[in-house]
Amino acid sequence: MIIEPFTTRSREGRKCLENLLKRFQPAESGCHDLVADIIAQVKKRGDEAVVQYARKFDAPDLTVEELQVSTEELKEAYDIVDEAFMATLNKAIDRIQLFHEREMEDSWMQTRDNGTIVGRLVRPVDAAGLYVPGGQGGSTPLVSSVLMNGIPAGIAGVGQRVMLTPPNKVGRISPHLLVAAQEIGVVDIFKAGSAWGIAALAHGTKTIPAVDVIVGPGNQFVTEAKSQVSGMLRIDMIAGPSEVLIVADKSAVAAHVAADMLAQAEHDPMALAVVVSTEEELAADILGELDRQLAQLSRADIARQSLGDRGVILIAEDMEEAVAIANDIAIEHLELMVNEPWELLPQIRHAGAIFLGHNTPEAAGDYLAGPNHVLPTMGTAKFSSALGVETFLKKSSIISYSRQALEEDADHIRLLAGLEGLTAHAASVTERLKDR
Repeated sequence: MIIEPFTTRSREGRKCLENLLKRFQPAESGCHDLVADIIAQVKKRGDEAVVQYARKFDAPDLTVEELQVSTEELKEAYDIVDEAFMATLNKAIDRIQLFHEREMEDSWMQTRDNGTIVGRLVRPVDAAGLYVPGGQGGSTPLVSSVLMNGIPAGIAGVGQRVMLTPPNKVGRISPHLLVAAQEIGVVDIFKAGSAWGIAALAHGTKTIPAVDVIVGPGNQFVTEAKSQVSGMLRIDMIAGPSEVLIVADKSAVAAHVAADMLAQAEHDPMALAVVVSTEEELAADILGELDRQLAQLSRADIARQSLGDRGVILIAEDMEEAVAIANDIAIEHLELMVNEPWELLPQIRHAGAIFLGHNTPEAAGDYLAGPNHVLPTMGTAKFSSALGVETFLKKSSIISYSRQALEEDADHIRLLAGLEGLTAHAASVTERLKDR
């Protein structure tokens, strides 16, 4: 039995829940010093350090001159991809673009009768770094990462979008990634990965420009590097392994539940797949389906390890308890495989993304539905949100006083300044109100 189901009231069930609630893990401390040294080297030696690391770990013959993807490489990419890919790519772009356009924020103003004007000015950052993982040496290009990171930045109005991704052994980038980037207007693409790529985006080199925001997934070294540079720029989030929680009632189909558990489990041995159901019989059927479907997967070994080490199936007393557990866990992907999912939706408080009904696999959200698939993990959905247009925006407050407004507020400003012992603050008001 790959996963042993437990009731939520059993000792084992309570232990499972306790572990799920405490699953937040920072980047492994073992890579902290190594990443810090990489960042320091890139800051000090720039392109030379970036190429040195790239030669050691990715492309042995890469040169500084080859760091940036050339115009020729960009053009050649279109000759390699086929029409079916282009059709799917364009559909995905349209869906993601349409959804994220609704996220754009407007500047606004408030006026008062005495001449005071206050408001908020919304502006994009100047430059954003889009990190795209290598995808097994380029053999599994993560096209969706290009779209999910690059499209919201474009809608926000970011003037310079810089994409970094590791090259393969011969110093090339997947043509699928290059075409996807160009189709959304990203042409500044560089061959750099891991911590040295993040360091280059943070500090800038002669070839790679510095940015104000870095977004995109990656391994523990990417995550640690993003964490270490986050004080000097914005990052999207500190993300952990991919995770799903499926709330299932008697209407759920075991084969569908198992398929979606496996869709998470094949990501990584550390991926997390959880089912909370009200039906013991369904739990047994899910186990049978997991065994059957595992044999059909190209990443069966990874999925089997993930489910064996981290998979959870819990039997709740009722749907009220199941929803309460889902809210406490605050999962990245929450699937409501129940008869009336829209009735449960108002009760959901914490989740990165919510998938409603039996015909909504999480994979649809990964690729084509439209909402962003860069989501908070490890319980951080309790206080953070999906990557979106707002990730690339900043807000400035606007304040304008008339003479009348300052006269009306003067005593209040001076009183509060006096309480804080800031006499110059009070004097800055008084000086303006002296008769001229």
